[in-house]
Amino acid sequence: MFNRDFNKNPFIVIWELTRACELKCLHCRAEAQHHRHPLELTFDEGKKLIDDIYEMDNPMLVFTGGDPLMRTDVYDIAKYAVKKGVRVSMTPSATPNVTEEAIKKAKEVGLARWAFSLDGPTAEIHDHFRGTDGSFELTMNAIKYLHKLEIPIQINTVISRYNVDVLDEMARMVEQLNCVLWSVFFLVPIGRGKENDMISPIEHERVFHWLHQLRKKVSFDIKTTAAQHYRRVVIQQRMRESSSSDQTIRYQDALMKGMTATFDGLGRAPKGVNDGNGFVFISHVGDVYPSGLLPIKAGNIRTTPLAEIYRNSPIFKDLRNPDKYKGKCGVCEFRYVCGGSRSRAFAVTGDYLESEPFCVYIPKSLRKSNKNRT
Repeated sequence: MFNRDFNKNPFIVIWELTRACELKCLHCRAEAQHHRHPLELTFDEGKKLIDDIYEMDNPMLVFTGGDPLMRTDVYDIAKYAVKKGVRVSMTPSATPNVTEEAIKKAKEVGLARWAFSLDGPTAEIHDHFRGTDGSFELTMNAIKYLHKLEIPIQINTVISRYNVDVLDEMARMVEQLNCVLWSVFFLVPIGRGKENDMISPIEHERVFHWLHQLRKKVSFDIKTTAAQHYRRVVIQQRMRESSSSDQTIRYQDALMKGMTATFDGLGRAPKGVNDGNGFVFISHVGDVYPSGLLPIKAGNIRTTPLAEIYRNSPIFKDLRNPDKYKGKCGVCEFRYVCGGSRSRAFAVTGDYLESEPFCVYIPKSLRKSNKNRT
C-alpha cells in the first residue's frame, strides 16, 4: 500500500452506483435525478469492475451517487466486493431509505464505514444547502442508528459561504457525535455548484490555518477534498514549528505527528492524492474520469479496461506530471505535494493544467523574479 506507484494504480476508486437521489443539493456535481438511468452498469458489469479494481493492487473503493441506496442490488454489490477482499465504504444520502434495518444489513455485508453529509450545525443551514426540509433530522437519526450498531461514522461537510461562519460550531458537533473522521470538502463550481457559493481565496487560507490548529486538539481525524493547498499550509506550519535545519518539502509532513499509517482500517495515502493521480472516478454508466469533480471523460469500462484507461490515458498522464502545470502552480516549490485542485482549475479556467485559482500563495521563484525586476 505504501509503495504504491500512482502511475500504475490508484489509491482510491469512487464508483457512482447511480445518479438517482431524493435530495436536491445546491452543490450537486451529479445534478442527481429522482429516477435511475436505464443504462446504469448492471450487477454483472459491476462484479467485473470490482474484479478489475482488485487487480489494481486492491485500492479503497467508495460507493457514491446520487444515493447508492436507490439501487436495490447495492448490498449484493457490496457483499461481492467485501468477499473479494476489497475495503469498501459508502456515502448514502440521508433520506427515508436510511433505516436501522438498512444499516444493519450493511454491517452484516461487511461495509467498513458509512459517511453522511452534514453541512451546518442547525437544520436551517443544512436543509437549505441540501435543498430538502427534514434532511438534518434524518441525518441525525441515521447517526444514532450507526452508533447503536457500532459502525464508525464519517461526516462530510462542504465548505461554502453558507457555513463558513459557523465552522467552530460544526467542529463541536462532529466531536459530540463521536465521529472518527471529518471529511471537509471545498466547493468546486460544477454541476449545480456555483462560483458565487464558494468562499474567497483568502477565506480558503484562513480555514486551512484554522483546520491545522483544530486537528491538534480534537479526537477525530480531518481529511480535506479539493483543497490540495491545505497540504502546503500544514507543511509550512510544521517547518516553522520544527527545530530541525532540514526544510525539505515532504508529503508526510502534512500528516499529524504520531498518527499511524492506517486509520480505522481504511488507510492513509502514502503521498498526495489528486485528480487522476491516485484517484479515479467511474460514473453510473461506466465513464471514467480523473475525479467526479473533473468532468473530462477518459474512456468507458464497457469498451476499455479500467487499468488501461487509468495508466495510459493522456489526460491521466498529464495530471500525474506536475511539471506540466501552468502558471504559478507550474513553478511552485510545493507542486509535487500539493498541485492545487485540478478540478477547480478546470471549473474556473477551462484548463485542468492551469493554476489553482483559489490559492493565495506566491511561489518563491516568482517572488525572486519580481524582486529582480524592481
